[in-house]
Amino acid sequence: MDEITLVTGANKGIGREIAAQLAALGHTVVIGARSAELGEKAAAELGTDSVVLDVTDPASAAAAAAHIEERYGRLDVLVNNAAISRPPGTDLAQQSPGSADLGTLRAIFETNFFGVITVTNALLPLLRRSPAPRIVNVSSSAASLTRNADLATQLPISAGYTPSKTALTSLTLQYARELRPDGILVNAVCPGFCATDLNGHAGFRTPAQGAVSAVQMATIGTDGPTGTFVDDEGPVPW
Repeated sequence: MDEITLVTGANKGIGREIAAQLAALGHTVVIGARSAELGEKAAAELGTDSVVLDVTDPASAAAAAAHIEERYGRLDVLVNNAAISRPPGTDLAQQSPGSADLGTLRAIFETNFFGVITVTNALLPLLRRSPAPRIVNVSSSAASLTRNADLATQLPISAGYTPSKTALTSLTLQYARELRPDGILVNAVCPGFCATDLNGHAGFRTPAQGAVSAVQMATIGTDGPTGTFVDDEGPVPW
């Protein structure tokens, strides 16, 4: 049976690589992208489907769910990859804890945290129709509380992006706890520091390398883990 998979923010970067790798494994992939043009372009290049999806817009999430229901009838895998490091026109100084711009922080959380809830809840009815439903949330080890508690560790200081990913990892556990009785496996993954638009291509890993942990969790069986936080080498400290 073909696996029906939706990857959000998948027209570029790590999301595109997740889509490409899962398509190569035989998944029927739906690329979620805010821009219809960019989504359709990526889909044509990868041989996948696409749908317009703005994760901050409940109506857009509902329309994407309706598209998937009409075309496929169910969803087997949801990869919540869409994220921003900062809104357009802002800089990292606006996320400094002592002088943070609250509008900037709210915009980041709207995509990285609330957007995951919006999309996940819109797609849950279709995931419940799958014989092996999985949800993968793309988080970051830079948001690990364990690592941040070591004040000597060289990590970015941010009241926006980093806490939004910490919150996402925590949210993953809450979904895992709630959905475990239904057999829906929910896990968080860290792609590592990849060269993407998110960081101005400053990362030392490729998007293809960054996709590996998400692909691994997207392809686990019904006896696979739930409520974990991992990268492609194993568990990430909470």
